[in-house]
Amino acid sequence: MSEVTNESEKGSHFIRQIIVKDLEQGKKQGKSVVVQTRFPPEPNGYLHIGHAKSICLNFGMAEQFQGHCNLRFDDTNPEKESQDYIESIIEDIRWLGFKWQNNVKYASDYFDQLYQFALALIKAGKAYVCSLPAEDIRTYRGTLTEAGRVSPYRNRTVEENLALFEAMRQGQYQEAEHVLRAKIDMAAGNINLRDPVLYRIRYAQHHQTGNKWCVYPMYDYTHCVSDALEGITHSLCTLEFEDHRPLYDWILDQLDVPCHPQQIEFARLNLNYTVTSKRKLKQLVDEGVVQSWDDPRMPTISGMRRRGYSAASIRNFCHAIGVAKANSVVDMEMLEFAVRDDLDKSALRVMCVLNPIKLVITNYPEGQQEWLKAPCHPKLDLGYRQIPFMREVYIEADDFSEQPPPKYFRLAPGKEVRLRYGYVVRCEAVIKDETSGQVTEIHCTYDADTLGKKPQGRKVKGVIHWVPVDQALPCQVRLYDRLFLEAEPTQLDCDNPRSFLEKLNPESLRVLLCSYIEPYVRQVKPETCFQFERLGYFCADRWDCRPDNLVFNRTVSLRDGWAKVKG
Repeated sequence: MSEVTNESEKGSHFIRQIIVKDLEQGKKQGKSVVVQTRFPPEPNGYLHIGHAKSICLNFGMAEQFQGHCNLRFDDTNPEKESQDYIESIIEDIRWLGFKWQNNVKYASDYFDQLYQFALALIKAGKAYVCSLPAEDIRTYRGTLTEAGRVSPYRNRTVEENLALFEAMRQGQYQEAEHVLRAKIDMAAGNINLRDPVLYRIRYAQHHQTGNKWCVYPMYDYTHCVSDALEGITHSLCTLEFEDHRPLYDWILDQLDVPCHPQQIEFARLNLNYTVTSKRKLKQLVDEGVVQSWDDPRMPTISGMRRRGYSAASIRNFCHAIGVAKANSVVDMEMLEFAVRDDLDKSALRVMCVLNPIKLVITNYPEGQQEWLKAPCHPKLDLGYRQIPFMREVYIEADDFSEQPPPKYFRLAPGKEVRLRYGYVVRCEAVIKDETSGQVTEIHCTYDADTLGKKPQGRKVKGVIHWVPVDQALPCQVRLYDRLFLEAEPTQLDCDNPRSFLEKLNPESLRVLLCSYIEPYVRQVKPETCFQFERLGYFCADRWDCRPDNLVFNRTVSLRDGWAKVKG
């Protein structure tokens, strides 16, 4: 089961209430019910934040009721699936802190049984081979207000259907030449019951079964039968499957399966300022809008991991938004709050200067160096780090202004600030480039009696961070922001599938190549998260960061700054 012990789905919601009622009913009838759920991703892309909610719910419910949760890949569409996607999904679930019951399962594990069940439907007169072209099948289905039309092939004999279906399996027909359809009701109010397709012909190499099969079952047929074969008690799905539930039940009612699971639908997670459609995410990758599926701007679990989101923060976020019956859009700020809240408790503190400008302390002895003591975390007993202090340091260019606005508490000509954990300095002079007029150096004097003490007779309100010029480590810093400028980038894009690309945020990534950080992080390991003091939370890049090439990704700022942008 899960390694998670403190963020499980403990809140009361309608799915939990259903399970509690089922268990109570079982006890009244003298039955011992073991809750069995499953998480059934299709390996046609990387998992995203919406899947994280489903993972937390399925594994959380099983854990809470001392049951089991299966990981089962819905691998019925080999043309769009790959082993890379399978491996990424397995790693994401493990990283989130969950374990599944027994071995990883695949829908393809049941292909032989599914085929035999299909034969049983044909023999019972509940399925037939249809030879209509795909477009005609869609047309014959009718509309929400008009009943469908019966296929001219609906009344084929059992013997003819068995022979055709076996010939389909043997590869004697071309793709789309025939399909196997359920025989239900072409006048049903629910279009899903109007003789849905159960099998189609596909000549594609399958990542698990190779070339054994050239007929593949449809999801609606595979899903319910796989659930039944695994003894699933509660099949938790998102709301788009609500209209498919009658078909789920119909198929199981026709077959001799071990059990009849209960399908329950819940609202999927929709997050603003991003997209959670696998098709659109794949488009972003394929067209080079982002670098990869795990680009830190992506809402994929691997992308959020690379950006520096912790597994605990994602679990806490999923728990906080709850489980509902109606779809809604969750504000990105809620996710970022969960990330900040978790990192504030665990991230070590360091100083990093993103846009450096040199500050020379003219009255500090040349060649002298002293070590200043700074806590690794202000609230936890994680020890101290030593920061070398000397005559020349780097500060943020933004922390100096020649013509400061009112209430400016940083450095300016004639003004004083405290260098964090160090001395109070006063700006005495400014050195500029003769050609551009840009400030290249700031000359200050320091008050030697202000280390760990307030200056005598005056108040110094400003505190700025710094790093020593001679011992600071060069690093690359990637400043990530929201991928889209609009809260709902896919709104009204039905007629133009590329319209969401017109709403991309051109500032979603800025790369700073000349930043400097404390020598304390010299041996940093990838995925280590820090709070860069006064700047935000940053993570050592999972793939690119190493001791001789420090690369940090901005995970999230110290506070929400997007409201200003939106305003």
